[in-house]
Amino acid sequence: MKKLSITNKEIWQITVPIIFGSLAQTIMTFTDTAILGHLGNTELSASMMAGILYYVFATLAWGFSIGVQIIIARRLGERNLNQIGNVFDHGLLCVMLIGVVMFGVLHCSVSALLRLVIDSDGIYVAACEYMRYRHYGILIVCFNYLFRSLYIGLSDTRPITYSTILMATVNIVLDYGLTFGRLGMPRMGIGGAALASVCAEFTALVFFIVWTLTALPFRKYAIFAFRNIRATLAADIFRLSFPTMLQRLLSFGTWFVFFVMIESMSEQAIAVSSIMRSVYMLITVPVFAFAATANTVTSRLIGADRRQEVVPVLFRIAFNSLALVLPLVGLCALFPEKALGIYTEDMSLAVAGVPVVYVLCAATVLQVFAMVFFEAVSGTGYTTAALLLEGSTLVVYVAYIFFNVRFMEADIHWVWTSEWVYAALLGVISVLFMKRAKWQYKKI
Repeated sequence: MKKLSITNKEIWQITVPIIFGSLAQTIMTFTDTAILGHLGNTELSASMMAGILYYVFATLAWGFSIGVQIIIARRLGERNLNQIGNVFDHGLLCVMLIGVVMFGVLHCSVSALLRLVIDSDGIYVAACEYMRYRHYGILIVCFNYLFRSLYIGLSDTRPITYSTILMATVNIVLDYGLTFGRLGMPRMGIGGAALASVCAEFTALVFFIVWTLTALPFRKYAIFAFRNIRATLAADIFRLSFPTMLQRLLSFGTWFVFFVMIESMSEQAIAVSSIMRSVYMLITVPVFAFAATANTVTSRLIGADRRQEVVPVLFRIAFNSLALVLPLVGLCALFPEKALGIYTEDMSLAVAGVPVVYVLCAATVLQVFAMVFFEAVSGTGYTTAALLLEGSTLVVYVAYIFFNVRFMEADIHWVWTSEWVYAALLGVISVLFMKRAKWQYKKI
């Protein structure tokens, strides 16, 4: 068998910094959940509902940035380096427009949007207070996604690690100080947690700009040159990115619907699910990091005219992901009470959450192959196919949730088994696409 050009060492070199980068948002969610869980169940539930609504909007920028990432990785594989900066510069202009529009929408209508989806008056008031500060970060996070995509596309993910350490440190200190009024800071409650997140995101953006100007050979890539600005190139980037934007919006939007349905069950159900969301995000960090690696490696191999290596490399990435995930979920399964005790002193919530932990451990294992192969579909350039694959999966996912919540009135852990349905179905159809579809010669 011919030796593959992408080694396990290179897979880990790309993935480990992405894991640290992914931990940035996860640590912020973990910190908010842990601190607000000790503040009260209402604040905990409100931050979760408002936070997911915020990321429904942010996923538009995330989806656009993934399109930029795919093109950058393809140009890197082609050794067409001076075009990388041109693509990135066009991306900067586009995400600025996207961010300004989303800020305007959130600033004018966030209270109305929250009222539409939250039944509890207490949770609604707290969620509005959270979003009063949080929505100011939407433009910042748009630029952060774009810089992350630049470095993932270049397979130089070190700055993602450093920005994460900085971002997490700022968030933890400010979250503790502003929420409880410690360290000489004013006591702001749930609003303080939101403001801490905005400040943390801003420090990450400043870091990315400084790193790009001082440590990256930006002249080699013609980054920040803003030469040859063409509407046609911007249109080409949007054409590739738009299905990914819709796919991410659909995915996170559906997850938001999932929590809306749970919120209608009971306040305990949504409080338990708030904790479970943080746990799930934490244990799936390696899953999504290896998936991001699969995306950029797929595009790079196609650009280097090594298409025959793509599927074997994807299986190698998936098995490396599994090797990291299994010990992590094993620890959670063995000590669920200790994991849940970090988030809450309410033993009734911890007890109710234990069966959900077991469900999510199994779901995480299923996600390994599903996410690697699904992200590879986007990496081929067939972003519309990726949208259709996930869209069809989400129809089944929502139907399953609705059946369990409305008709079966199932316990919360049975509702969470919808993650099994999602991962299994998406995994099967993504593997079939990569093995059977004619994706090899898609030009971008």
